[in-house]
Formats: sequence, structure tokens, C-alpha cells
Amino acid sequence: MSTPPNLQPGCEIGKTLRGMAAYLLKQGQGIVDDPKIEGTKAVHDVRRLMKRWRSTLRLLSPWLEGENGTLREEARALARRLSVARDAQSALDAFHDASENPPTGIPALSGRTLASIQRRLEELRASNEKVGWNKALKRDLSAYFATAAAQAARWPVDDVTFADLAERLARTYRRARRAIPDDWEAVAPEDLHELRRRVIEHRYQMELVEPAWPRFGRMWVEEAQRLRSRLGAYQDLEMLRALTAPHRPLARWRSRLLPIIAARQADHAKSAARVAARLFAEPPKAFRRRIEAIWEGQAE
Repeated sequence: MSTPPNLQPGCEIGKTLRGMAAYLLKQGQGIVDDPKIEGTKAVHDVRRLMKRWRSTLRLLSPWLEGENGTLREEARALARRLSVARDAQSALDAFHDASENPPTGIPALSGRTLASIQRRLEELRASNEKVGWNKALKRDLSAYFATAAAQAARWPVDDVTFADLAERLARTYRRARRAIPDDWEAVAPEDLHELRRRVIEHRYQMELVEPAWPRFGRMWVEEAQRLRSRLGAYQDLEMLRALTAPHRPLARWRSRLLPIIAARQADHAKSAARVAARLFAEPPKAFRRRIEAIWEGQAE
């Protein structure tokens, strides 16, 4: 299967949804089976695929009952195991982000300090990869993909209409919109983490219908990805902050790192606020009417 099936006006929606699921799960199995792929990249690719998969399951949850209901729970558990291997890389990404964008008015770290922190984080990443991306996890992922593919092939979604999907897309949009903080400067990290989860879900669900609206869909997904990236960078910095706690790997540099982390988080929050205001400007009902109108317009 070289290209994934796409939702387009006139397509058999149920058949297409099953085909999209099969394609996604086949991609996951391919990552697990690839002996040449490096650990960090494999973890990154599988985590991204699992987010897309879980977003699909949530979108279709009203029609997936019985044994299919466990797919999301099992996917969530596997995602947690993958996060062990990814957390150190996230902290390393955050360190590069902070050190390459030094805030004004805060003393810069010396070259020697930068090298020491870099080395410590790389050691942590290597250690976590050995624990996280291992034979047991790859075996469990492979088993999950096989089970999920068998179940997805029988999904009872033949009666699903685009109006049904539009209602589900609007529901996800509403959840994300409600998670936007009133005060971005005083927002708690856990609240931005929750917003990021909702934005990821919305971004991948919109990606499912993007091919139906090449221009509008691409623009929307890119904007959602822009917001996701800012919120992700903020969360990565939070992981870096956690490593400066007492008895953690970066504890000795805590006093010098915290001001830099806080300043960079403020930058990301400010940018995220602007993108969120654009992306979620209209009420959910208007959002739903818009995507249904575009779909109907393409069908004419």
C-alpha cells in the first residue's frame, strides 16, 4: 500500500476509514520491523504515529464498541512506555532551544557549562533508550498493531456520514478551545500540557480530512502544528526544569538554568497565545458549518 486512502466527497466513508486505519497500523509495524532505524528516531516516529492513531480512535469512538473499546486504553499504556525513551531527548531539545536563544538580561552559560550539561543529557538519553526502546516493547507494539489491524478491518462504520464526522471534529475543536487559558502569563504548566493534548488531537483529526480541502485543510493543519510546536517546546522546557530538582542529573546547574528556562517558556507561551487566538477564533458551531460547507462545495 503506497499511498493512504483519503476521505473525499463521493468516497465510501466507512471503507475509506478502515483503509486509513490499515495503512496507519502497517506504517507502525514497518517502524518496529526496521532493523536499520536508530532508536531515537524509532521512538519519535512511533510516538507520532500513536498520537495519530489515538486521535482516530477518539474521533470514531461512538461507533467502536466492545473489544474495540480497549484499543485506546492499550495504546495509551504503550505511549507511556515510549515516553520513557523520549523524555531525555525532549530535555535535550529544550536545552538546545534555550541555549541557542539566550534571553536578554540573564547571564549566559559558559562554554564549559554548556558542554557539561550537553554531555549529561546525552548520557541520560542513551541510558533511557536502552530501557525504553527494547525487545519487549517492540514485541508488544507488534502484537498491538496486529490485533488492532484485525479489529479495524471489521469496524462497523459503513453508516457513518460526513455530517457525523463533522460533529465529532467540532466536539474536539470545542474541547481544545475550552482549554485555552484566560491568562497566558499566569498559566500553570499542567494547564498548557492539557491544551497541548487537545491541540494534538485536533491537529491529527483535521489531518484525516485535509485531502478533501487541499488549500483550507493544509492551512489549518499547518496552523495547528505551529501551535502544537510552541506548546511542545514549552513542555520540553518543563522536562528540562524537572531535571534540575535536587538529586536529579542537572541539580548542580539549577540556579543558572531556571531563569533561562522561565524566560524561554514565556516566549513560547506568548507565541502560542497568538496562534491559538487565530486558530480557535470562531465558535464550534460556526467551525462545523464551515467544514460541512466546504465538503458539500467540493462534492458539487
